[in-house]
Amino acid sequence: MATIDRFEFNNDALVEIRSLKHYNTMVGENWPVVYVLNNDKDAYVGETVNAARRTEQHLGNSAKQNLTEIRIITDKDFNKSVVLDLESYLIKHMAADGKYSLLNGNNGIQDHDYYKRSAYEDKFRLIWNKLRKLGVVNKSIEDIENSELYKYSPYKSLGSEQFHTEMEILQALEEYRRDENGARIIVTGGAGTGKTILAIYLIKLFADINSKGVGNPDPDDYLDQDAEVVYAAERIDGIDKIGIVFPQKSLRTSLKDVFKGIKSLDPSMVLDTTDVVKNYLETGERYDLLIVDEAHRLKCRNKGHLSFYKKFDECNAALGLDKMTGTELDWIYMCSRNQIIFRDELQTIRPCDIDAEDFREITEKRYPGTVIRQALSTQWRCLGGNNYIDYLRKIMSGTATEYRDIENYDFKLYDDVGKMHEDIKRLNEEYGLCRMAAGYAWKWATKKDKTAYDIVIDDNKFRWNSTYDNWITTKNAVNEIGCIHTVQGYDLNYLGVIIGEDIKYDPATKTIYADKDNYFDQQGKSGVANDPEALKEYLSNIYITLMTRGIRGTFVYVCNPALKEYMAKFIDKA
Repeated sequence: MATIDRFEFNNDALVEIRSLKHYNTMVGENWPVVYVLNNDKDAYVGETVNAARRTEQHLGNSAKQNLTEIRIITDKDFNKSVVLDLESYLIKHMAADGKYSLLNGNNGIQDHDYYKRSAYEDKFRLIWNKLRKLGVVNKSIEDIENSELYKYSPYKSLGSEQFHTEMEILQALEEYRRDENGARIIVTGGAGTGKTILAIYLIKLFADINSKGVGNPDPDDYLDQDAEVVYAAERIDGIDKIGIVFPQKSLRTSLKDVFKGIKSLDPSMVLDTTDVVKNYLETGERYDLLIVDEAHRLKCRNKGHLSFYKKFDECNAALGLDKMTGTELDWIYMCSRNQIIFRDELQTIRPCDIDAEDFREITEKRYPGTVIRQALSTQWRCLGGNNYIDYLRKIMSGTATEYRDIENYDFKLYDDVGKMHEDIKRLNEEYGLCRMAAGYAWKWATKKDKTAYDIVIDDNKFRWNSTYDNWITTKNAVNEIGCIHTVQGYDLNYLGVIIGEDIKYDPATKTIYADKDNYFDQQGKSGVANDPEALKEYLSNIYITLMTRGIRGTFVYVCNPALKEYMAKFIDKA
């Protein structure tokens, strides 16, 4: 059982810490420990093998002078790998708990395996509960891990692939940031590969550098693991004006809320593309760095309908671009010196989303300079891993030929949509963040009549999402049906997906095809209504995107009988 000792954070406590003894060992001077420094508002989490010496170092750090107490966590089974992991665990969870504003930077927080890690993780939960009883933290682990502040935290651990990509990005910025054309970095990756996590991690890293000043790092940063990240980042000066762009309104709303509670971050850093242009026109200064997430949702005008023609045309005109060929990607390049752009071309879901060919054309030919490309492939969201993602793509393309067992993932096909909804509601009570979603195969009647129902299947009646702003967390969301625009980019525990009559299956040709008459997103089919293959590709992207939102599982109900019969060969019946 772990022991938590509390001391006043002052020089007098050094004697007590040096003499701290547990397990017949002087744990205050020669034992791996994790510690929490705090006052009423701020906290700092660290690990060390010499608590007394580390405390003395912190006492000499002016940035820690206002802290008032220190708690030292010890256990007879602790080793260096364990305390590094516990330190990371506490940073991630305390940042989302909200009681304190963390003074920690997020540099070097990596995910790594070690002997009997799962057993230690169970012990971490016990330590958290003990800290909660002591009043050091407020919320339960379950509440924290379902919160947006946790899911979009800049303190998330990076995997080895993400860490490698981060280092490549830092090296590219160091080399090219002062070039006339800057650094243009494109990071590709499928759904669930951690693009958003890395994007938020990076803006926190640069915001911390700005708050401390380049060349004036906090000495404590260099005493932590993986300090080479800090060193690399500290050499990159001139990245002062930064922003992070989210094309989707629902995600912007969520991230603005998250940034309110993170030291050195500010909601004003979270931008729409039109915000970028407005700021550039008002200040006459380009951003030093723009990080763009969900770049597959950046818009063009020439291939489909938009929902904001007036603003779109005004931005193009202000930048001297032709309204028919200027795009939101052009705006990003023209209004910033350096860019880190995260994109998954398989998540373009409307003709007005810049497609892969045009994206490459704009990036490589319209704007001179070196393009640095990185790719993420490790699956972080779905517990079914890449095996599930690959299988799902085969099913939805009509090319699946044999059943595949997906371990650690709940993938089910339902005959009764009402039963699927009941199971989602039951799981929502157990895990939280379990929702229903559908393709746009029903008209949106409730936009005009709030008492109407949008989706009627047998005796089951549903309404579309009542808001676009952060719908996932609204009180009645579990009783509504989300659309692609309120679900894309979010992590859920379980998602029940209704596949409408907008895609069907032809048993004679053994192919999946699109039915434009049952697809009611006018912007979604504008420009491709008479191109069956293109429309099918967009609809497949929509359903694959929906069916990769669930961490623990995905439930499916299929309206078209022939498609349901086809999919029943590959998905277990509920």
